[in-house]
Amino acid sequence: MHEFGLPLPLSLPPDTRRDLDDLADATGRLPEDLAREAVRRHLDDEARRVRSAGQRLASAHAGLLQRLGE
Repeated sequence: MHEFGLPLPLSLPPDTRRDLDDLADATGRLPEDLAREAVRRHLDDEARRVRSAGQRLASAHAGLLQRLGE
């Protein structure tokens, strides 16, 4: 088993892979580490966005939700 869980094969367009490799080289890091961090950051951002939308909907429809819960 991989140190970070199951491996996830990921195909990147050549220009994206080149950019990833260049950034990894410039920062002295592994491309896999940069990709993992980018995925984590994206998931966190999306989770915040979805939570915020849910809160807005719940607030906008609080009365209806309360009546449905009765």
